[in-house]
Amino acid sequence: MPTASVLFVCVKNGGKSQMAAALMRKTTGDRIAVHSAGTTPGSSLNALSMQVLDEVGAPTVGEYPKPIDPQLLGEVDLVVTLGGEARVDAPTGVVVENWDIDEPSERGIDGIERMRLVRDDIAVRVEELATRLLSDADAR
Repeated sequence: MPTASVLFVCVKNGGKSQMAAALMRKTTGDRIAVHSAGTTPGSSLNALSMQVLDEVGAPTVGEYPKPIDPQLLGEVDLVVTLGGEARVDAPTGVVVENWDIDEPSERGIDGIERMRLVRDDIAVRVEELATRLLSDADAR
């Protein structure tokens, strides 16, 4: 039974938020309810994002870009936006934090190498968040 819940949000819900959700599921199993959504969902998942998740055993089978569910938004313990473009108007009482994810393309790094760096940045943040959420749940 999940002890906490998190909603990861980016603009298209095709890359970064899907990465964060898959990595959190891999890290915590069913101890945290994990969701992802986009402020303006795209039509498909980013193939390179999915490839680098497969490399670390964090599959995204059955996932697809989806919009933010207003009911879910009001029920989760935490909303995490990834990058500076995603904006979420959360109901009062819902905690929102932003992860300003590394963007290797600004340093001329693209393709699969870029995606691995983005994945690794998100993975470190997910590990820290998982520890925090599970500790908070245990303290309740």
